[in-house]
Amino acid sequence: MENGVEDIGYGRQFEGWYDRLIPDGRVTREAVKGLRDRHPDPGSGTLEFGVGTGRIAIPLSRDVGRVTGVDSSPEMLDALRVKLKEGADVTPVHGDIRTYTSPARYGLVYCVCATLSCLTTPEDQQRAVRRAADLLVPGGRLVIETHNKPAVLYLHEGRARTTYFVPYPEPGTGVQTHSTLLDGGLWQCSHILYQSDGTTRVGSELTRLTTPDDVDGYARAAGLEPEARMSRWDGTPYSEAAPLFMCSYVKP
Repeated sequence: MENGVEDIGYGRQFEGWYDRLIPDGRVTREAVKGLRDRHPDPGSGTLEFGVGTGRIAIPLSRDVGRVTGVDSSPEMLDALRVKLKEGADVTPVHGDIRTYTSPARYGLVYCVCATLSCLTTPEDQQRAVRRAADLLVPGGRLVIETHNKPAVLYLHEGRARTTYFVPYPEPGTGVQTHSTLLDGGLWQCSHILYQSDGTTRVGSELTRLTTPDDVDGYARAAGLEPEARMSRWDGTPYSEAAPLFMCSYVKP
């Protein structure tokens, strides 16, 4: 807890190497384009829940103007501020997405890269979606991207534990993940980053797996209308085989 904001310690786990976990610029470009295309009115403002190091917010701000980014991790926000010295219209805010309040209202609120899954109870996930809904202008849109439960279960092939490796383009680099399914729909992953100089970094995360039906339920309870389910930012329809899913919602 810092300044009244509860922090799960994610930033401390991945401080200094978080951006290496997603080295493929294509993934970021697709997400930025998808959010830009779904923004109902850039002039009405943009808010990110879980801004992290600004991987999405910084390039998105070049298309839609100022992005306000909320995150509970001081380490992530410090890394974002370093990037902002090079110039970008992003306002970092230290806050908890379950309780964050603001006098401003936004045309687009988005919560991507499985930030919602970092909340490990359905009650906390519901609270975050309700906060997002309250911060939207009428006609505003909420977009959520998070882990796809059926795909993760399939990856485990009926086992509680599995290990997999994702090679990176640079020789001698990649990420090995030790993946464990826990009771209550929880998913624990420990990642080992192998770097070209022979060094390694280790970080662990605990998330709660959800389905689009779960997130739709949170949104309806918050007064939002489900709009679309996707497996890619280009609008590809939802598939249980996709590692992530995206859902969009509109505030009446």
